[in-house]
Amino acid sequence: MADPTQKQKENVLGKYYVDSQCIDCDLCRETAPANFTRSDEGGYSYVYKQSSSPEEEKLCEEAMAGCPVEAIGNNGA
Repeated sequence: MADPTQKQKENVLGKYYVDSQCIDCDLCRETAPANFTRSDEGGYSYVYKQSSSPEEEKLCEEAMAGCPVEAIGNNGA
């Protein structure tokens, strides 16, 4: 389960976040490219845009469910 105290610093404020457990597998970026991107320097993903439509919300939830290390969180905000 993602830890909100370990959020990557690049995450934008809002509901979804990626924590320090990310292994840079690319699943979230492939699933929801409008919301997740990669830190080339750090070698991990983060949320650069919160979902703004029902479709993006669905894809973010799918990315969170599919994350192999449970590094994506939803704080319900």
